[in-house]
Amino acid sequence: MNAVGVRDLKNRLSHHLKRVRAGARLTVTERGRPIATLAPVEVRDDLAWLHKMVAEGRAHWNGGKPTGSKNPPVNRGKLGSDMVIEDRR
Repeated sequence: MNAVGVRDLKNRLSHHLKRVRAGARLTVTERGRPIATLAPVEVRDDLAWLHKMVAEGRAHWNGGKPTGSKNPPVNRGKLGSDMVIEDRR
């Protein structure tokens, strides 16, 4: 694991993020003591559960963007935040 100081990380953030994107794990140090680890995000591309739901007919997707509800909620002239505050009283 590679160590990088806080000052160097701050000054060359883009460079270090490119290293992490390439798969490197970096230990961030402050005055020589490790304080954090930067690591690439592990992306799960396992969408088998979704394909299974479509195959079973429990979900469908036509490849487009969602269109929204056929019966959207009615706004009665109040802001959503005001309605939430009212409900909390």
